[in-house]
Amino acid sequence: MSLLQKDGRLSNAKLAEQVALSETPCWRRLKRLEADGYIEGYQAVLSRKKLGYGVLAFVQVGFGSHIGDAPLRFEEQVQAIPEVLSCHNLTGECDYLLQVVAEDLEAFGVFVRDVLRELPGCRPSAPACRCAK
Repeated sequence: MSLLQKDGRLSNAKLAEQVALSETPCWRRLKRLEADGYIEGYQAVLSRKKLGYGVLAFVQVGFGSHIGDAPLRFEEQVQAIPEVLSCHNLTGECDYLLQVVAEDLEAFGVFVRDVLRELPGCRPSAPACRCAK
């Protein structure tokens, strides 16, 4: 599994060679791991820089009140925002941690002002930003 995590496009022949199995038993094991849910899928890792996203930011979000369905509505709305790569529910001072991409710091500021702060009950905290290499 660790070999496939490093390279999901590894051919069965190369995988079998690296785990010291013949191809047929290796293929069967791989299919069983997929069928049993250990391997949920395969994906491509995209280059943020090539796609024009020079900023990767982590934004902490809190709610003034947890009454009603505001957190659930927030989660539903965040899923539809293309700049949000991931959303994690937290305990402690903040309620959520968002991983967000933007073209540059100016675009990130516009995103926070015009998108995040418009979500119901949302209070974004100061982000920790990391610019793309």
